[in-house]
Amino acid sequence: MFSYRAAALLLIGLALLMPDRAFSQEQLSLEQAIRLGLQHNYDIQIATKQEAINENNVTLGNAGFLPSVDGRATRTFSENNSRQEFQSGPDRIRDGASSNNMGYGVNLNWVIFDGLGMFINLERLKTLEKSGELLTKQTVETTLADITASYFEVARQSFKIQALQDAIAISEARVEIAQAQYEVGVSAKVEILRAQVDYNADRSELLLQQEVLQNAKINLNQLLGRNPDINFVVTDSIVVDPTLNYGTAANDLYAANPLLQRLQLDRQLASLDMKAIRASRFPVIGVTSAYNFSRSEAEPLNEFQARFNQNRGYNYGLTLSVPIFNGFNINRQAQNARINLESVNLEYQREENRLQADVARAYSQYSNRLQLLELEEVNVKLAQENAQIALERYKLGLLTAIELREAQRNELVASNRLIDIKYQAKTAEVELKRLSGTLLQPGLQ
Repeated sequence: MFSYRAAALLLIGLALLMPDRAFSQEQLSLEQAIRLGLQHNYDIQIATKQEAINENNVTLGNAGFLPSVDGRATRTFSENNSRQEFQSGPDRIRDGASSNNMGYGVNLNWVIFDGLGMFINLERLKTLEKSGELLTKQTVETTLADITASYFEVARQSFKIQALQDAIAISEARVEIAQAQYEVGVSAKVEILRAQVDYNADRSELLLQQEVLQNAKINLNQLLGRNPDINFVVTDSIVVDPTLNYGTAANDLYAANPLLQRLQLDRQLASLDMKAIRASRFPVIGVTSAYNFSRSEAEPLNEFQARFNQNRGYNYGLTLSVPIFNGFNINRQAQNARINLESVNLEYQREENRLQADVARAYSQYSNRLQLLELEEVNVKLAQENAQIALERYKLGLLTAIELREAQRNELVASNRLIDIKYQAKTAEVELKRLSGTLLQPGLQ
């Protein structure tokens, strides 16, 4: 007689022989997953690098406040053959006349007034730095939301495996009962075959569910920036925060959402572009200065040519550049800047409207799932109790196999429905916090 309990013990024994699968799984909490993601996620690292570039760009020199100083040095050698013909005298022919020249100098140029353009540039650089910080925050919060959702997806699929294992336990007990009843002559063999078919169907469903769980783990490992083959067990269950408020989330949208804050900075940048164009209408005043040294030595070709020549000295002065006419390009640039400002304002309004709708949808799902949770928790308890009673009645011969199977499937469906609703409520909660800019806690930054 084939014993399904013996088969289960055999599978456990095989698992014991594979410690890398059975016991080497790390225990991964949500907080650990978040910290790993903040350290190793590639999107966050790229955003952080870009933020560092924006920070490095905020300097007085990049804004145009500081002078530019250039140094130069030259040294040349030459050798020439010459022939000179004169009307009243002999021709002069010279071969291999050598010369060498050396020179160096330092030049300084410093713009001291450009219509306040340098102040506008500095303000622009600071605004870009703030925008980069907000982009990093937005990337971190989006990644954090993805990690949280993926973490609880692993938890959800793990819970579904547990529900399937509970269903398989009933199917296994049903097979053993049918086998025992057949042996004592109170049941037909067809009952054993039907029980085995249902048992194998449940095991097949478990294998498929294990594949879904493995893919969920791979997705989470990818977000954490680590080897996708790392196996782990999540330790946090799906617990929904029931205290979120729609009004608070909608208000926080304006105060803390990094996307809206970045669009506000884009409006400031568009305004600064208009100021910069107005500044280009003003004259530019600069200071210039230079120190130069030059020396040349040459074999003279005639008595009037110097053999040695040296000069050194410095100069200084002011430069003034006044824009008079450049083909109406400044007017064109001013018109484009005004259009760009209007476009940025429209983009802000569009994103504001979209985010308001996202908050409304997320809160609608969140509040609906909270109500469903209460109902489904009661349903699961009823379905579990019904399945246990059905199994006991089946053992006593008071219930048919079809009725037991129906009670078993009802318990599984109720359990999966509760798991899905918990997950949906949690993802809606995470989305609300992400939209309101409250998902990233200060201690995790």
